[in-house]
This record gives sequence, C-alpha cells and structure tokens, in this order.
Amino acid sequence: MIQHGFANVLTSFPGPVLFSQFLPSQQKSDQNYPAREGTPIEESQRHRSALVVDDVSDVTDMLSVLLTHAGYDVTCASTAPEALALAREQRFDMVISDIGMPEMNGYELAEALRSLPGYDSVPLVAVTGYSMFDDRSRSLTAGFNEHVTKPIDPRAFLDLIEQL
Repeated sequence: MIQHGFANVLTSFPGPVLFSQFLPSQQKSDQNYPAREGTPIEESQRHRSALVVDDVSDVTDMLSVLLTHAGYDVTCASTAPEALALAREQRFDMVISDIGMPEMNGYELAEALRSLPGYDSVPLVAVTGYSMFDDRSRSLTAGFNEHVTKPIDPRAFLDLIEQL
C-alpha cells in the first residue's frame, strides 16, 4: 500500500519472521517530476519547514526522513538550547520535540519558543516516550499543540501534522 509517499511492504520468510519496511516514493523525491493533473501543489505546501528536536539521533533521522518525504525542509537539533538558537535565526512552520532531554526539557523548550516573536501560533508537537496520565496535559499546558507517544505510526503522524 502506498500512502503519503511511503510503501508498506510485508514479506514473510520461512518461519515466524514478518517485517514491515517503509520506502520513499520516487515520485515524492524527484523535484523534476511533473505534478499530476487535478492535484496542483499549493505555494504554501512547497516550502514548509520543520525543526525536529531530540537527543537521540535515530529519532531525529527517522522523523527527518518522514517529514522530508511529506514535503518539509527539515532542520534537526539534538538539544533544546540548540533548537532555540535555530528558532531565533529562522521561523519554522512546525516544531517537533522530545520531552525528556538533558540541559533543558521539552516543556521548557515549548514555553521558550512560545515567547519568541512569530512562534505564538506555530504548531508544536511533542513526540515522546512520556505516557503517564498527566504527561499530555503537561505538554498542552507548556505550549504544545499535540502530544504523541513513541513509537509513532508514520501514517497517523503525517495525518496529524497535516491537520495542524
């Protein structure tokens, strides 16, 4: 099945092994590929930018690939202070951040971002392992628009950020 530029391929080998792999669509990654008739790409969708913040490089890499294939120009930061410095230099259209990070946590980052000029309405999404009963409300109170727990479902995540 192909959705959001990703193909979900299920393959089974002799024995109990079953895996799923997400592959980027050639159509999405080829800048010279002409748009299909009846589906014009709006100007607002061509140059969307996202800041991804997580102290685990595997997470930033995965989110970067996912968002790039969804049409975002992605910048990654491994700490909240680094993310703040980047946000002061450039206004991002979306910020996706972990909560549990050293130095400065994601809650503090969200509060700091909301105080920056131009970031009062930028969608902020917490992607975190924090899943206790009050973690979602803490995220929303800090300034996040959404709270998503890891591991994420790539299709559901893309649907979510498109709604923000």
